Amino acid sequence: MSDDHSRAGDRETLRAYEKELRKAERKVAGEIDPGARALVVAVGILAAMLSLILPHAGDATGLDVLTMTARAHAQRIALPSQIFVWLLVVFVIGFSAFALLSRRWVVAWIALSGSAIASVAGMLAIWTRNTIGVGGVQPPSGAGAGLILGFLVAIVMTFHWSRVVWARSSYHLALEAERRRHAASAEAFGLALQQRLGEPTDRDRDTDS
Repeated sequence: MSDDHSRAGDRETLRAYEKELRKAERKVAGEIDPGARALVVAVGILAAMLSLILPHAGDATGLDVLTMTARAHAQRIALPSQIFVWLLVVFVIGFSAFALLSRRWVVAWIALSGSAIASVAGMLAIWTRNTIGVGGVQPPSGAGAGLILGFLVAIVMTFHWSRVVWARSSYHLALEAERRRHAASAEAFGLALQQRLGEPTDRDRDTDS
């Protein structure tokens, strides 16, 4: 009788352990843990916001480029600069802040993708400002401090978000491997228990048939 209670207790322990593993896997599947990188991302968001009030071209700031004011038109702001500033605001600032607050993995992925695209757009924007005759006859003003700062911030944010997302993926894979190992152990335990009780296993049934 004590053996039956012991085996029943073992089964309950295995079920409880499997339940906890599944719960942990579901939790980690939807969440991220940026750790110390959260501070770097927060500083990056502040730096991106600072870049918007600094000159991007001549006396046109990032906010002028964002809203295309008269100063932006006077500096002959090209499309790559407009796209870069919008990507900077939406992804590098907006989605990065949302990802830090929500700790949601899908939001971090969006922030990563948007920051990567913003890096490419920033490179094109700087190239445009240094290309003679773009948008007019006269050479345009060179890339300002705000444009260069925003470009560097987009690169840094892309790197750190990729590290956060990769770390989460590695942890998730480790949990899946642990759950598979536990499932195999539970199956072996069930087969051993059936054999001890003299019950036919699935393998025995296949042999008999």
